[in-house]
Amino acid sequence: MAPKWRELADKLAEQIKRGDYAPGQQLPQIRELVADGEGSKSTVHAAYKALEAEGLVTSSRGHGTVVRQQVPLRRLGIARYDKAKWRDSDEVAFIADRVASGRSYRRNEQTQTVSLVEAPPSVAAAHGLPEGADVYARARLVKEGDQPTHTLTSYYLPEHVEGTRIVDPAPGPAGRGGGFRVLYDAGYEIDHMKESIFARAATSDEAKLLQLPAGEPVVELHRTTYTASGTVVEFAIGVHAASRFAWEYDFKVPDSTKREKGQQ
Repeated sequence: MAPKWRELADKLAEQIKRGDYAPGQQLPQIRELVADGEGSKSTVHAAYKALEAEGLVTSSRGHGTVVRQQVPLRRLGIARYDKAKWRDSDEVAFIADRVASGRSYRRNEQTQTVSLVEAPPSVAAAHGLPEGADVYARARLVKEGDQPTHTLTSYYLPEHVEGTRIVDPAPGPAGRGGGFRVLYDAGYEIDHMKESIFARAATSDEAKLLQLPAGEPVVELHRTTYTASGTVVEFAIGVHAASRFAWEYDFKVPDSTKREKGQQ
């Protein structure tokens, strides 16, 4: 016979899967279920911890136990940077992901702080600077509704962005088209990028900021953005809640032999 906490966890899991509790909805407080006769405080607590371990809910101080979004966001690879989105329209990258996922968004779901900082080693290396040189850091926290999905910090050379909207800390993207449009208007049109991603354990600060359940990893992204002449105009580091994204890439398969023959 299953323990009482397991029975309660299975009952709540079935209600979540059936839609009785919608994504983002808070489950009853522990004392409410105790009062309803679902078990002792320790029984309900154990049931909630089981649901969290199974990826159905998140629990955090001040937010209670909340049903997780079960369908992850599509995190587009190449298509999210289409120039038609940010140069000719107003669809910055995180909004492109939401549109592709059929999810709603508000521009103020991205907030940021901007500061002039000494370049960390990876930032200095990407920009070809000596360690400790001044760079602008534009750190964003992106949410879906009330739930954080990821952070992204972009580092820029002062001479590229001083006096532009990129260094404006107002919530939301840096004006129409976001940072890439600002760079474009300043004469730095982005041409190509290099991205690398890897999974790792979350730090305690990241777990708190992203409201991660115990043990959930993060996916860290490093993005280097170049002009056609090879000038680095942005180096960005993103930290994504691993279960909240499905990474998607659609690209033409290269054939280097054709290029080599053409160069002969």
